[in-house]
Amino acid sequence: MDQIESYLSANGDRILEELFGLIRIPSVSALEKHKPDMIKAATYWKMILLQAGADSAAIYQTPGHPVVYAEKIIDLSKPTVLVYGHMDVMPVDPIEKWHSDPFEPIVRDGKIWARGANDDKGQSFIHAKAFEWLVKSNTLNCNVKFLIEGEEEIGSTHLGKFCEEHKEMLKADVILVSDTGMIARDIPSITSGLRGLAYWEVEVTGPDRDLHSGLFGGAVANPINELCKLIARMTDGQNRITIPGFYDDVVEVSDAERKMLSQNPFDEMKYREALQLEQLHGEEGYSTTERTGIRPTFDVCGIWGGYTGEGSKTILPSKAFAKISTRLVPNQDHKKIAALFKNYFESIAPKSIRVDVKIHHGGQAYLCPIDHPAYQAAEKAYRAVYGKLPVPVRSGGSIPIVSTFEKALGIKTVLMGFGLESDAIHSPNENFLLENFFNGIRTVVQFYHFYSL
Repeated sequence: MDQIESYLSANGDRILEELFGLIRIPSVSALEKHKPDMIKAATYWKMILLQAGADSAAIYQTPGHPVVYAEKIIDLSKPTVLVYGHMDVMPVDPIEKWHSDPFEPIVRDGKIWARGANDDKGQSFIHAKAFEWLVKSNTLNCNVKFLIEGEEEIGSTHLGKFCEEHKEMLKADVILVSDTGMIARDIPSITSGLRGLAYWEVEVTGPDRDLHSGLFGGAVANPINELCKLIARMTDGQNRITIPGFYDDVVEVSDAERKMLSQNPFDEMKYREALQLEQLHGEEGYSTTERTGIRPTFDVCGIWGGYTGEGSKTILPSKAFAKISTRLVPNQDHKKIAALFKNYFESIAPKSIRVDVKIHHGGQAYLCPIDHPAYQAAEKAYRAVYGKLPVPVRSGGSIPIVSTFEKALGIKTVLMGFGLESDAIHSPNENFLLENFFNGIRTVVQFYHFYSL
């Protein structure tokens, strides 16, 4: 620990400036105009990994954005860690909400403020710099591979096929990812589970054109009204999802595991106050943390139709639209759920409208066994740095590529996150505590120490 402290003290400013160089590249994967920036980000990552001590690094083109792969093999008889991260970031809109340029990182109040400061440039950079120290100090005791992709924020569209085509190259004993968070600044946690995802876009059509609401209202079905009725039928009075067969594959979490998960020091009052809510909402019979971690959910992510401009326009619209998602739990197959929703939603629609459900991307849920050697090494690493064992947490979010890794490569993933809820990922004014960034480097260094024992 003394050695890593001396290294960070002497090299901290350089490490930050190198991270800032990556953040300054506006690698927004969702926008076509930033496609050249994705190449710049890949080139930058290749340089960083080679400078950190990788034996080799290469950029692989895909039909979409590039993938960077690097490796250092010290002894084939020793375990191999595959580090995954992503170089792409979310769009910055609404730009007027940012307090500073999202692609010009600044340090203020002990935090890095910029798009990608946490998700995932800051967190993935933790691994590059921990690796750098291990190589330079000659204390690396296992093989390390890096896989940095450019499409995580758009569903990792091409990475599954890349993994299938490069199984031998990506062969490892465990995958290490930092793209999650901690419960609090002083309460470390390991994400032991992720929910899956299914996503749809619904189009409801009534008349072939917008109609006068006075002349036709009451005689012709209003697509917006009917869409709202259909959505309302997707959940019942206990906030359970009504789609037939939806819960068939859900494995109920045992009382023992629910007790372990309850160790999360959750303060419901503070949670409500932070969101300015008088009351919380969810499936009956479960706590708030259980509702967001171990239970599936149904949500309308967007709904629109008709006239929404200034003033009034009395019309009965021709069409209405909604974007809808479910978060899934382990054992639920996102493709099966996608088909169940589509069939049910279309089947209950009245004949006065036409309904079309388009299935978008999805992903499987994921669980990491807490008795996995790499998970236990991560526990010890957090304790060495934070002075306490991390709390296992089932995240409500999804990282679809993690389940893809398990399917394509047969490898478990350990999720060592260092972000906080207040980091505002995907939102204006994304930030990352400097303390968490450097503690992340310390913790990952310790992970390698304990994993290679």
